[in-house]
Amino acid sequence: MMIAAVALVVVILLVAFILIPRGPKYGHAKKVDSNVTYDKPVRMYTKAEVSLHNKRTDCWVIIKDKVYDVTSYVEEHPGGDAILDHAGDDSTEGFFGPQHATRVFDMINDFYIGDLKL
Repeated sequence: MMIAAVALVVVILLVAFILIPRGPKYGHAKKVDSNVTYDKPVRMYTKAEVSLHNKRTDCWVIIKDKVYDVTSYVEEHPGGDAILDHAGDDSTEGFFGPQHATRVFDMINDFYIGDLKL
């Protein structure tokens, strides 16, 4: 009887292991996917257009040829005004720096507005 109970538990665990989807574990950095598809047509911006949005009250950044409007995040940025160092410009290097917690990789797509016209 004891062997049957143990066998049943093992079978249940194996089935659960196979059927439960496994996603990325917390604490592991996710990279910004430059091939992400979005539901609406992608808006294209030139570097000159992005450069006009270089203020605390109007802040766009470029990360891996994608354009993000981070204006609403400027005041919340844990690094203070460091987010403004590349306002209206390419912020890829700073974004992938060691100072960022892994959650920024999940958050950034909320600010996506289009692609950089190359």
